[in-house]
Amino acid sequence: MKDVLKAIEERSSTRGYKEEKITKEELEAVIKAGLQAPTAANRQEIYFSVIEGTNPYLKELHEDLLKGRGGSSEHNFFYEAPYLIILSGPEGFFWSAVDAGIAVENMALAAEGLGLGSLILGCIKDVMTGEKKAYYNKAFGIPEGNVYQVAFAVGYKAVTKEPHEYSEEKNVTFI
Repeated sequence: MKDVLKAIEERSSTRGYKEEKITKEELEAVIKAGLQAPTAANRQEIYFSVIEGTNPYLKELHEDLLKGRGGSSEHNFFYEAPYLIILSGPEGFFWSAVDAGIAVENMALAAEGLGLGSLILGCIKDVMTGEKKAYYNKAFGIPEGNVYQVAFAVGYKAVTKEPHEYSEEKNVTFI
């Protein structure tokens, strides 16, 4: 397991996965990292829908996403990852988006620490909160009253990418 600062330094978005599924223990460790994230007033309101990448509703969701963008794609929106995890929270709770963001970052760092690839996804928000919201909520086991916040793809890396460069001078002010 990597040191957390090393995982932060080395993590990058994975846009290509091996077909082989990650182990149950690896998947559970990633989910546990999300569950352990802090939440506003300790509400622990974020719900995790774990979906196998071969689920036919994901293909339909991808097609709906492309319709809305008028295009086509060589890969599906989650780059053929063996698992997609959708994080949802109570509709109208102001802090759910922040809480889901904290949870998904914990998951991304846990995945990196375990040697897995991951991709944090917001691109399906319009479809997940649009006219077919109830349909997809039911398909993905999202509890009644919850709404999509963010999605997370995870699996063994088939491709690697260097982490992004950053500039402390450009992005930080010390006062």
